[in-house]
Amino acid sequence: MDDGSSTIFTDFLSCLGVRHTDNFSNRQFGTMPFKTMFGLKKLLETYGVDSVGISLGDVKEIDRLPVPFIAQTVKGFVIVTSVSGDTVSYLTRSVAETAPRSVVEPSLTGRVLVAFRQAGAGEPDYDSHRFTDVANKAKKWVLAGVCLLLFVYLFVTNRLYDHVSTVLLALIDLAGIYITWLLVQKSAHIKNRHADAVCSVVEAGGCDDVLNMSAAKFFGVFGWSEVGFAYFSVSLLCLLIFPQYTGYLALCNVLCLPFSFWSVWYQRFRAKTWCTLCLCVQSMLWLLFFCYLGGGWLKEAFPLRIEFFVLGLTYLGVMLGLNALMPMLDRNNK
Repeated sequence: MDDGSSTIFTDFLSCLGVRHTDNFSNRQFGTMPFKTMFGLKKLLETYGVDSVGISLGDVKEIDRLPVPFIAQTVKGFVIVTSVSGDTVSYLTRSVAETAPRSVVEPSLTGRVLVAFRQAGAGEPDYDSHRFTDVANKAKKWVLAGVCLLLFVYLFVTNRLYDHVSTVLLALIDLAGIYITWLLVQKSAHIKNRHADAVCSVVEAGGCDDVLNMSAAKFFGVFGWSEVGFAYFSVSLLCLLIFPQYTGYLALCNVLCLPFSFWSVWYQRFRAKTWCTLCLCVQSMLWLLFFCYLGGGWLKEAFPLRIEFFVLGLTYLGVMLGLNALMPMLDRNNK
């Protein structure tokens, strides 16, 4: 867990006001063999935070405890940040929620961990870890800047701005890359707040349910998230570097459209749940189709030449490469 996302441990440190870096602290939390209150207590001690585990005789006594504290529920741990009157505010999976006490209290087991920050509490070697984090973030910004400059250079050099259709194609492909990358992270169990937020628009938890089904794999091997990311990324690169083959991109798009009908049918009648990210991908496929159609690119697809089959092999190559990386990503983030 070194992707900078939050865990209950780093969320608790933030609530306590203890200096820390997410990457290092997540790794420390990840090395705990058992995610128990005792393990959290020992880990907090290395940060200069004393804590005590309490077993409440009556869960209604939570209003007597100093906040924040970690409470055990029947489904796991939550961080209680406020108990006021008839409501309880808490953090679960980094999401702040508020609910009536009558709803929260029945789910509590009565076991809590109350912490007390000492003077000078903080992450060991914080300054060194902070510098490393800043350097890593700087590398990401540099990479983003390089990609943006290359995009602008190719976009202008190949005069893609001359046609409204090619401008829209580039924008939709960029959006498709972003959405399918969120799906890839979902498939690899990489926590991403943006993916969770999008997925909850139509039906909370729908994306996870659909992605965990056997039908979420193409021929039982390739995840549909991998197929989608390969499709949009290769399409954008081909459009930017070889715009003369836009007709072939249009034909590939038409070949992908039947999948959109199957995906919607499967979610509606078999899975009986909706994956918002998946629906976004299907919508983008049709937006691309109308752009290709409106721009007159479909008629440029024929006659077929060897370049069309090279494009198909490129899609396959990127898909194979991502598929080979997925087990590693999944293993590191489970």
